[in-house]
Amino acid sequence: MVLSFSKAEQLARTTLAAAQEGDIEALGWIAVVVLTLALIAVALVLFIVGDGKAPSANSTKTAARPPSYSVGLPIIGTLLSFADNPLKLVWEAYAEKGEVFTLRLLHKRLTFVIGPDASETFFKASDTELDQNEPYKFSTPVFGKDVVYDATLENRLQHFRILSMTLRVNMLETYVPLMIKEAGDFFKGWGNEGELDLLKELSNLIILTGSRCIMGREIRENLFGEVSHLIHDLDQGMQPISVLANWLPIKAHRLRDRARREIGKLFEPIIRSRREGNAREDDMLQRLVEAKYRDGTAFKEHEIVGNLVAGLFAAQHTSSATSTWLGMHLFRNPSVLKSVMEEQKAVLEEHNGTLSYAALVKMNLLHACMKETLRMHPPLIFLMRKALEPRSVLGGRFEIPENDYIVASPSVAGMLPEIFKEPSSWDPDRFLPPRSEDKAAPYSFLGFGAGRHGCMGEGFAYVQVKTIWSILLSTFDMEPVGEAVPEADYNALVVGPKLNTCWMRYKRKVPLPESS
Repeated sequence: MVLSFSKAEQLARTTLAAAQEGDIEALGWIAVVVLTLALIAVALVLFIVGDGKAPSANSTKTAARPPSYSVGLPIIGTLLSFADNPLKLVWEAYAEKGEVFTLRLLHKRLTFVIGPDASETFFKASDTELDQNEPYKFSTPVFGKDVVYDATLENRLQHFRILSMTLRVNMLETYVPLMIKEAGDFFKGWGNEGELDLLKELSNLIILTGSRCIMGREIRENLFGEVSHLIHDLDQGMQPISVLANWLPIKAHRLRDRARREIGKLFEPIIRSRREGNAREDDMLQRLVEAKYRDGTAFKEHEIVGNLVAGLFAAQHTSSATSTWLGMHLFRNPSVLKSVMEEQKAVLEEHNGTLSYAALVKMNLLHACMKETLRMHPPLIFLMRKALEPRSVLGGRFEIPENDYIVASPSVAGMLPEIFKEPSSWDPDRFLPPRSEDKAAPYSFLGFGAGRHGCMGEGFAYVQVKTIWSILLSTFDMEPVGEAVPEADYNALVVGPKLNTCWMRYKRKVPLPESS
């Protein structure tokens, strides 16, 4: 959106007047402007005199830096284009510069690695070579101190080790009955027929299934209503502006900080009760309660809460967006829908009509539908790491300097025509033999990352989405309202369909009995 000068002047005057009256949000935006001007000044100095850094001791003398790409006005043109439409800018840079290029956003250098060959340097690197903490530090107010991207590398790896134990096959098998019950109870509320916003409905359901499997029975059964509202405020507190300034005193951030404090107050008594042996469950919460660091000390209560919140966020955002996109495509492709339902019928007959983890694993076409959906609509359009040392790329053709942010793009990777035939078409068969297009080269499909940086929750996400759609397909006849697949909302940090565009018409196959 471009503001005319008069409108911009009017907006500035209104904001200044509100700030003089003590409006906290107006003060916050003024702080953003001041900070931005300061960063522009720094960037201008660097633009004129260069980075001013001596080459690293690990730097080679023969490899060139990746080519830079810029548009518009010096200093700010690339930043404005990136803020307006980041994917469009990246595609333009890729078309002109090739697989590796750098975008300069004020004082930050973002070096993109596009395609299987260039991406290798990203996905093969260890955490001591490429750092996650700094690029994602903006998430600390949501997840909390000392966890995820605020934790030391040693502690984060130990947290992830415990979390990974809760996502193994033996645990996934126990989660499926919980997911089935939550979905069955939820869908009873739909009635026999009607129209609904699929994104809204599935988002609500996935919070239920995720909270039951991740946060524990006590939260789900006794405190869910309160927690769901707090999770919503946490979610809304992760705005695009938060990436630049997560400290701004805007309303979304104030609600975020309040919600994070309240979640801690709700969870900590439950954690203490579990530690005292008053209850024991086979869930993620229990594993975290019993976990110990290598030196024998137990995880602190705020660390447990933070990991639970992070786990639910990962499950909720990825699965709600992906399950909605899947439905939007599936019901606009009748031949694929027919084959999916035939597969479901055959698999369930083989398992005596019981939906289980073993049955879900055999639903290969439904699995491919989910992969194809993630190829076209990955929830995270960019993955970022900071180079802690120079990184060679494309066999030494280029060297990415220390302190650059190295960026891989699942969105761009999934649409490369040299990897995926007719990438704009939703075609799940591309992930099945004999085609198996994602197997032609490593790091082709990045729906859940890849290599050392693959998502540990991949198995949980597949089970969650496949369970929900197995129940939906067996319970309802559905059709989309409107012909077009919804557009993506790139104004959100986690990209899903635009709000109020995912309407579906449904009718229950076996009507519910009339209430007495």
